Amino acid sequence: MAEAEADRVKNEIEEIEEEIKKTKYNKATQFHVGQLKAKLAKLRDEHVKRSEKKAGAGYSVKKAGDATAILVGFPSVGKSTILNRLTNAESKVGHYDFTTLNIIPGMMRLNHAMIQLLDIPGMIEGVSRGKGRGREILSVVRNADVIIFVLDATKKSQLKVMREELYNAGFRLDQQPPDVTIKKKSGGGIDIGSAVKLTRMSLDQASSILREFKILNAEVVIRTDLTAEQFIDCVMGNRVYIPSLVVINKMDLASRDKLDRMIKEAGECIAISAEKDEGMDDMREEIWKRVGLIRIYLKRVGKNPDMDEPLIMGRGATIKDVAEKIHRVFEERFRFARVWGSSRFGGQKLGVDYILHDEDIVEFHMY
Repeated sequence: MAEAEADRVKNEIEEIEEEIKKTKYNKATQFHVGQLKAKLAKLRDEHVKRSEKKAGAGYSVKKAGDATAILVGFPSVGKSTILNRLTNAESKVGHYDFTTLNIIPGMMRLNHAMIQLLDIPGMIEGVSRGKGRGREILSVVRNADVIIFVLDATKKSQLKVMREELYNAGFRLDQQPPDVTIKKKSGGGIDIGSAVKLTRMSLDQASSILREFKILNAEVVIRTDLTAEQFIDCVMGNRVYIPSLVVINKMDLASRDKLDRMIKEAGECIAISAEKDEGMDDMREEIWKRVGLIRIYLKRVGKNPDMDEPLIMGRGATIKDVAEKIHRVFEERFRFARVWGSSRFGGQKLGVDYILHDEDIVEFHMY
């Protein structure tokens, strides 16, 4: 019964995808297309949830360190070798597919921060539909702070396939959540307002999407020019927005032409040879850019700052966040802070809401 229902959902997904492809988009069809896209998103979500239930508990990985980065790639692209180069892990390395049967964690010290790096079983096409260990793998990826796609320079690129699989599973790579507020009401119908000019989706489409999700009374404010798919993401609210990095491994084994073609296809990326330890410093630098951490150095009044052991904070942290991390008394007795680095004037007096930046120096003044 369960398999028959899964097949029904899969067939319905394929039918709607085909109908969307065949439907010419214009003012007369935009309402209908909006409904189709909303139905498609609901069915995909249902299919994912069924796969997760079928997969069971899945892998269990305890988060550690200041952030988590996950190596994602098809079998035998060299993820294990990369992990071993960057961390103290010992991931079994072999020259055949599916060497990694379990998730191998390692810890990488990077700019004084501790980054947990996970080598997960090789991704295969169809993971978003539960193929292989797909749902188990994606449940771990969902908790990452950055996704690192690993490609093999000697093989055909599978980057498009991996990105599509993650998109269908609810991941939104290298995007910020659209600025949309949806407040459900008990009556009064749907009231949609836009603070910007909408060029990629009409208000009629937005209304049709809300109705497809059985939202018949709501106040909606749109502050971003967005697509129907992005608006659907806002309605569903279960999307994962996460940065990514593309790494092309085994560059020493590929011809220059093939490597250039792969780099062009991938867009922003880095090429490395984990086996020969080439390009690994570049990889560390790119991970740091995406992992969402900053270093804050502390300074006592009248003393030099401690530049040896910074506090590791999340990007967007305020002076208040730093005070809370040091000790509760810092927040309770706080008068002001002086900041060197990102402040307009070196040593400028600032309040608790000031947003700090990487390598800022902070001096607390207390009552």
